[in-house]
Amino acid sequence: MRTRLTDQNCSVAQALDVLSDPWTLLIVREAFTGTRRFADFERHLPVSKNVLTTRLKRLVDEEILETQDAGQYGRRLEYLLTPKGKDLAIVLTALREWGDRWILGEGHEPLVVLDRRTGRRVPRLRIRDENGEPLHGRDMVIVPGPGADVSLLRRAEEDDPDRE
Repeated sequence: MRTRLTDQNCSVAQALDVLSDPWTLLIVREAFTGTRRFADFERHLPVSKNVLTTRLKRLVDEEILETQDAGQYGRRLEYLLTPKGKDLAIVLTALREWGDRWILGEGHEPLVVLDRRTGRRVPRLRIRDENGEPLHGRDMVIVPGPGADVSLLRRAEEDDPDRE
């Protein structure tokens, strides 16, 4: 039985609670490539029907996918990305780039993303400052935000090197 992370006051933990199953992100990946019907997801992914059914239902419940009736002869559902689902393009891109770099290696990328307007390869994702300059890990500090709970605020205070 999987531990639920919904009680944690952490965006990463709660996002992982929704997305951490490998099939979930692979289904979303397929939706980005134009897969819409159950049979097509099943054909493109080596997943059992019951797991696919469960994951698609969860993605619809979480408003990452929405269903649309596309049946001409009876009910036939298609699964479409919602705006919430489309925002996962950044997550999938970051995972793909990390995997290309650290697992498969340069020159072995199974997918390449091109800018539809220019036909050129999309540059790697980078974290940038407000002026557009690249930021590195050493340039950033993580501090409690407006949604921080008491325990996080205490922890931040205890870890503060400037605290007397």
